[in-house]
Amino acid sequence: MRRIAVTGASGLIGSALVRSLTADGHQVVRLVRHVPRAADEVRWDPEGGRVDAAGLAGCHAVVNLAGAGVGSRRWTEAYKRRLRDSRVNGTAALARAVASLDEGDRPGVFVNGSAIGYYGETGDRVVDESAPAGEGFLPSLCVEWERATAPARKAGVRTVFTRTGLVVSREGGAWGRLFPLFQAGLGGRMGDGRQYWSFVALHDEVAAIRHLIDTDGLSGPFNVTAPNPVPNREITAAMGRVLHRPTPFAVPAPVLRTVLGEMSGDVLGSARVVPTRLLESGFRFAFPEIEGAIRAAL
Repeated sequence: MRRIAVTGASGLIGSALVRSLTADGHQVVRLVRHVPRAADEVRWDPEGGRVDAAGLAGCHAVVNLAGAGVGSRRWTEAYKRRLRDSRVNGTAALARAVASLDEGDRPGVFVNGSAIGYYGETGDRVVDESAPAGEGFLPSLCVEWERATAPARKAGVRTVFTRTGLVVSREGGAWGRLFPLFQAGLGGRMGDGRQYWSFVALHDEVAAIRHLIDTDGLSGPFNVTAPNPVPNREITAAMGRVLHRPTPFAVPAPVLRTVLGEMSGDVLGSARVVPTRLLESGFRFAFPEIEGAIRAAL
């Protein structure tokens, strides 16, 4: 049995990871914003940059999945500050807390969430972990988010960045909103539908995080995306086939830009990202194709 600390434990990925770990007999320590009410809770304030470091002592791993939802609301300047502070300040606080522990009490690995937003717009170009950061708000945020782990890395803690794609799940995230629309027969492509969406089944997301925790020697960025990204129009067709629903509608790009504002770039932009380092490390996807990932979510 291992003791593993998780932030964002109530979120889409975090809750699935906690279920997987506890099912295998591991002890999960949840970092929470409220006063701890149970022995497995540790207090922290991610935006304020504070964490009870003593609660992390003796953990085998720390997994940081916290952050305000990128697609939760329109990107006003105030919300963009919240997106940044919830990620960068929280990560920096965790990294400092990990580094402050005595060497024998430090976790062996720090898995820090990130996103394929790091690469920005890639068009039809295939990119892997060797590609540089793109331009714009999300790439800049991801760069700053990953750099905030510096204290842990300098203290000798193996540090991993999970650059996650669009998680296919009915429980939340982008797909959590898509499923009801398609089931109602209201689904369709977004914009011209040629933009690539790099997806990952929730099952594979959790399996990849556990693989990165358990495999010694792995550090740095890992794209957590299925190896076969597809254009939005193919995703639309696959949703229609699996759900046995027509997909007659299309949302024009100007409408998306009007409704979503700056966030529309994340929907209309193309990110053709592949998981080169994850595959090279021996990880195998259970759902490498979009139709299988959709069926798994159902």
